Amino acid sequence: MISLVITSFKEPKTIGKAIESAINQKTSHKYEIIVSAPDKETLDVAKTYDIKTFQDSGKGKMSALNLIFNNLKSDIIILTDGDVTISSNAVEEIANLFLDPKIGCVSGRPVPVEDKKTMYGYWANFLFEAAHKMRKSSFEKGGFIECSGYLFAVRNNNVRKIPLDTAEDAVIPYDFWERGYKIGYAEKAEVYVRNVNNWREWISQKVRTTKAHETLEKYVDTKKTPRAKSFKTEARGYFDLINYAENLRELYWSNLLALSRFYMWLLVFYNTRIKKFKSVDAWERVESTK
Repeated sequence: MISLVITSFKEPKTIGKAIESAINQKTSHKYEIIVSAPDKETLDVAKTYDIKTFQDSGKGKMSALNLIFNNLKSDIIILTDGDVTISSNAVEEIANLFLDPKIGCVSGRPVPVEDKKTMYGYWANFLFEAAHKMRKSSFEKGGFIECSGYLFAVRNNNVRKIPLDTAEDAVIPYDFWERGYKIGYAEKAEVYVRNVNNWREWISQKVRTTKAHETLEKYVDTKKTPRAKSFKTEARGYFDLINYAENLRELYWSNLLALSRFYMWLLVFYNTRIKKFKSVDAWERVESTK
């Protein structure tokens, strides 16, 4: 049995489209759909569809996922969000990879809905394309892959409790990898993401997600398997960023992105190493993506 779980927080305007994309799957595999949210507004919309709903505690996404893993008996759990949509072949592509018993986790492929005509759209397209190339290369070589929180799946009977101060899409794959499982990449299983369109939300979102990755070494051996997301790996990708530009305007945006990511890493270093701020599990709403 496969459970497709949509985690959401105060997203009554977008949850309908997320559910409909989950319903309209072209697959030979049997699956159920579950919407998990702490708020009544989102759940009320979800209940208008012929699916299951689950009200989590409202403490945060990691807490919600721990409750989900404890309550579901499905063999495979596919996770996605309430403010994205998935391609009609997503369940089929992901489930097929799990036919290999050595696969423990599978990541889908995030695709931005924005084009490259605006600066934030250009940034999103580059970052998503760079992540795609990294996952594709690692999968083809049999290497480790950090999954995308927008769309990934796990073997439910082997999931351990998720720490509340780290990134679920990184720590879960690491845990499976260290136990001898392979991480799969279903590049044809696309998830369509609307990205932020202003500086305040962009820097806040990037700092928050990157801080969550900084705690990984507390739970997994990142020396044996280096993190995919680190300052060193980003620095090595600078020339790829410059070469991505097709005109002077995009070249300007590329350099702004490099400076912005450098500033982000400075904030992360200051918050985690100097101020000793700890990442905490909490739902945060990003308005411009809704």
